[in-house]
Amino acid sequence: QVQLVESGGGLVQAGGSLRLSCAASGRTFSSYTMAWFRQAPGKEREFVATINRRGTDTSYADSVKGRFAISRDNAKNTVYLQMNSLKPEDTAVYYCAQGAVFGRRWTEYDYWGQGTQVTVSS
Repeated sequence: QVQLVESGGGLVQAGGSLRLSCAASGRTFSSYTMAWFRQAPGKEREFVATINRRGTDTSYADSVKGRFAISRDNAKNTVYLQMNSLKPEDTAVYYCAQGAVFGRRWTEYDYWGQGTQVTVSS
């Protein structure tokens, strides 16, 4: 059974940084694309970043490009999201997701974590 467990969320002031982690288990981690999505209250879930199986290719939403960095450690079955220069509009629940396709649509991902709250104060 696949499990994705996020950690690292919290409250931070605007301009600060956080690093999210997502530990995966249940199937061969290195065989799947990993991604981060987020959902703010009253808004739809939106794509943040994705990384391919080997960690050699990444893609970012325009809203986070240059501020966020996705990475993975296949030996540790973990994907990370380093978030710098945080803004109040980054406030959301952040979810990691696992799928077979290197894509930006949430429908392309099979498994999801429970989410971790990130709150950025102004």
